[in-house]
Amino acid sequence: MTIDLQSGTRTGGVDAAAAAARRVLAGLVRAGDLSDADMSGIADRLNSVADDLEAAAPPLHDRLVHMWRGDGNTRHDPVTGPENPIAPPLEYAAADARTIEATTTLGLPYQGPPSSVHGGVSALLLDHTLGVANGWAGSSGMTAELTLRYHRLTPLFEPLTISAAQTSVDGRKIRTVGAIEARGETCVTAEGLFIAKHAPRPR
Repeated sequence: MTIDLQSGTRTGGVDAAAAAARRVLAGLVRAGDLSDADMSGIADRLNSVADDLEAAAPPLHDRLVHMWRGDGNTRHDPVTGPENPIAPPLEYAAADARTIEATTTLGLPYQGPPSSVHGGVSALLLDHTLGVANGWAGSSGMTAELTLRYHRLTPLFEPLTISAAQTSVDGRKIRTVGAIEARGETCVTAEGLFIAKHAPRPR
């Protein structure tokens, strides 16, 4: 069962532009300096696009207010945000009342060791997934501690399952666990302590 744990991807508009930007990022990392593409010309074209975006952008404060409107499902974050070109983006499904999971395949922009996911990227994915699991379970807060254990290299170019489950709530302290798996094997596990408080929203 797929559920609305984040705002879904929309057809067209900024979501389509972000998806195109993901292709550009992946293409640049793959091409590197081995490509016979006209990189100077590509840079000029990309700078022209950036100029257009910057000229049309609203004031930063207005954008921040807009980002944090509504029920807390953000469309801009670097893990699930369809508006963010560095997000895979993950789409979660509920396994049960306290557990969520997502499947994704990561490419070269996320590489650390050869053909493997950067450890910091794994931490990012797990921190966010643990936080979403807390929201799904009904008690959420800010990350206070995140402990990761790297069991084996996490492969690029292969389906990864990222899962998390809330395990306990003791007053303001919320504890959650998660994992990244590939080929049925555990690559990374995480234990998180969250505190039931939230940063104020921009107004």
